[in-house]
Amino acid sequence: MSDFDWLNELVARMHSEQVMLQATPAQTLAPAHTFALDVEDWGNAARVAADFGCRWAGVWGDAGDEDIVLRACFVYQGDYLILRTTVPLSQPVLPSHTPYYPGADRLERHLQDMFGIAFSDHPDPRRWTRHKAWPDDRYPLRQDFPVQGLKPKRTPADADYAFTPVLGNGVFEIPVGPVHAGIIEPGHFRFHVVGEEVLRLEERLGYAHKGIEKIAEGRDAKALARLAARVSGDCTVAHTWAACMALERALKIQVPPRALSLRAILAERERIANHLGDIGAICNDVGLAFMQMQFGRLREDCQRSHQMLFGHRLLMDRILPGGVACDLDADSIAQLHAQHAMLTQAVQGLLPLLDDYPSLEDRLLGTGFLQPETAKRLGVLGYVGKASGQDYDARRDHAYAPYDQFRVESACLSAGDVAARVQVRAQEIEQSLSLLQQLLDNLPAGSRQAEVTTMTAGEGIGIVEGWRGEIISYVRLDQDGKVQRYFARDPSWFSWPALEQLIHDNIVADFPVCNKSVNGSYSGHDL
Repeated sequence: MSDFDWLNELVARMHSEQVMLQATPAQTLAPAHTFALDVEDWGNAARVAADFGCRWAGVWGDAGDEDIVLRACFVYQGDYLILRTTVPLSQPVLPSHTPYYPGADRLERHLQDMFGIAFSDHPDPRRWTRHKAWPDDRYPLRQDFPVQGLKPKRTPADADYAFTPVLGNGVFEIPVGPVHAGIIEPGHFRFHVVGEEVLRLEERLGYAHKGIEKIAEGRDAKALARLAARVSGDCTVAHTWAACMALERALKIQVPPRALSLRAILAERERIANHLGDIGAICNDVGLAFMQMQFGRLREDCQRSHQMLFGHRLLMDRILPGGVACDLDADSIAQLHAQHAMLTQAVQGLLPLLDDYPSLEDRLLGTGFLQPETAKRLGVLGYVGKASGQDYDARRDHAYAPYDQFRVESACLSAGDVAARVQVRAQEIEQSLSLLQQLLDNLPAGSRQAEVTTMTAGEGIGIVEGWRGEIISYVRLDQDGKVQRYFARDPSWFSWPALEQLIHDNIVADFPVCNKSVNGSYSGHDL
């Protein structure tokens, strides 16, 4: 089915269900297809899209003086559709998408807390992002809210969140966090257990809330890229690339081919380093310290070469609007080829060992099973989704430059357990090493940076496959090229709810390895 065939069929189905879509005069958010609709059709549009087979990929608001514009993103076979509606500030009420897409739950509650939007049929109206730092009748992403906040004194503890109780004989409640024993970011996990078996897990996140969306307002393109690099520190390349892609589309900047290839090299290096660290950490969580040391050593080698060749261990601030901040000469390319060959040999020697330890298999096989149907309903992305049969990779299925020039292999399994999530990571490491060889061998000549001089009003969207999965960034600029709205949708919005589902019927002692196998970003979720 071609792009326009599926789109025409979906629009026809919408119209047959009395959902009247209006095509926007210009595709300002290309390559996404954009349609406007009335508020009363908002919920039915999601119902029809769900029946058609579209994946729900996010929703964000954009407040003006008198109204709030909402945009929801859907994906069908690598194509993107954005539906837009407007609600007045005097009565910000509209239907929910959550009854048709459970993964919409927390993003809609985020809109509720940050904009004051009420979803008339949302199954869970509890607050999500709202903290004690602002009163109940104020909303941080409205224009009348000051960027410095409202309370000069220390914010009181957010201790009265209404966790869902589980009643019954023998049911015990175990609160864990938000402060943990290690150096991970804060998050609260409320377990209900019978003996050692987990009946229910409920998460409470938001402790790392940074106000990214608010403090983005008024920035220029370069300052926004620097902010995007800090949405999630272990995904700095992908988030910055997505933000810059949105900026470049808004400003109609053509990025040089060499810069695009260098961005892909940085992104694949970021993917490899994080997967190496995760595999080692998963092994460490079940007592196999030898593998943690070996994979940790390889990750450290990667990060040291990042510092030496690109100027930063985590590759932060290496991507700029219009290009990149670093380049590779012939000697650097030769060094990368040599390291990739060494890394390939080391990984191929270590990965078979994962199958040679019966105690490791006992802890990973069948543990933390995420059903493919559940993964699909939640819209889970990246290695978590791929391990449960969700075969989507934006590098291949959306095919943005420079990946449109190469054959991108993407792992996909159906076992859905911790072992499968390890296997997907391992396959992605090998696939990224293969891609890196092609990217380095075919690195275009020319400039690494386009001049960014045009400052004008516009909006754009960026879609990038980060190491956790698909990232979507939206940017709107005013007539001076200053940011009026920035939204970054991290894949962790969908993987955190998946953790609540896959822990069912596991024992409490298996939570650390289940959690690490998902490894959602607290920071990427807590904008």
